[in-house]
Amino acid sequence: MIAYLAGAIWVYLFFLHGWFWRSGPELLVAVPHETPDVDIVVPARDEAATIAPVIASLIAQDYPGRFRVILVDDMSSDDTAVLAGSDARLTTLSGEPKPPGWSGKLWALRQGIAAGQAPLMLFTDADIVHAPGHLSALVAALQTRAVVMASEMVRLNCTSLAEKARVPAFVYFFQMLYPFAKVNDPASSVAAAAGGTILIRRDILAACGGIDAIKTALIDDVALATLVKRHAAIYLGHSGLATSIRPYPHWSDIWHMISRTAFTQLRYSALLLALTVVGLALVWFVPPAALLFGHGTAALAGFVALVLAMVSYWPTLARYGRSPVWALALPMIALFYMAATIASATNHWFGSGARWKNRAYESTSTES
Repeated sequence: MIAYLAGAIWVYLFFLHGWFWRSGPELLVAVPHETPDVDIVVPARDEAATIAPVIASLIAQDYPGRFRVILVDDMSSDDTAVLAGSDARLTTLSGEPKPPGWSGKLWALRQGIAAGQAPLMLFTDADIVHAPGHLSALVAALQTRAVVMASEMVRLNCTSLAEKARVPAFVYFFQMLYPFAKVNDPASSVAAAAGGTILIRRDILAACGGIDAIKTALIDDVALATLVKRHAAIYLGHSGLATSIRPYPHWSDIWHMISRTAFTQLRYSALLLALTVVGLALVWFVPPAALLFGHGTAALAGFVALVLAMVSYWPTLARYGRSPVWALALPMIALFYMAATIASATNHWFGSGARWKNRAYESTSTES
């Protein structure tokens, strides 16, 4: 019966779960028919290794309208602000100390937002390099798709062995959790964004209560998308015009990336953690076990589930230039992610909470 259940789950995921595995849509280069002013807000804390090419790529945007880059140096201990350089389109702010209860990134964003007045705002991370036409494509998407917020999953760094094994899976699992087609469907309650690239209308953000409404969020992109989608339609897709240059060369780097906020995603709930572990076991471990050790229709159910799982991973692997053979490693990759999620819960229960950029966050923070 467990094998049949696993097979049924995969039939649902593959055919009825928003076609999440197709790894789309993706914005193409486009010119907007209107060119409102844009404030590009870049929160940065200890980003000396990446900030120079990031700011250079933003200043080099070929957007036909007016724009400026607002870099918020969030009390960096390195030369982030100096290495960002200087330009007529660049404003560098020295961030104020973070008040209690605020996420560091959101506090920096708030300061950048207050320093501008353009009707559109692009929030982007200090490790993302943008192709010259990226801003134009985002503004065009806002207009042609009749949405108030457009976000993209940028291409993540995928060069080391650890990245090749785990990064495509990270994108794949994100798509499974938040099917992009459902996010883009105004009739669906599913909402998500990718924090590396978010273009939003200033008036809509203000109508939603501003960044203050989600100030405690550690998973700030999903929290913002959830807030905004209550008011109007949003868009989420993949980007071929922006790339993260932040490296995750070691297995431990990716482990910490997951464990930092995994339990936050589960709302610090032991019940949701238990259900997640059971769900992962059904989806990833039961099919190969049924195929290897089951008999008759149970083995067939395991085979069907395993084939659907493998095939569903191929488009994401193709996006990152990886061989389809990597799909055979999915059960082991899922085990890695499960262990990191459990570690996230353990950190919370033992009081260590989440840490990022030498800053600790209260474990009572929520995502919305």
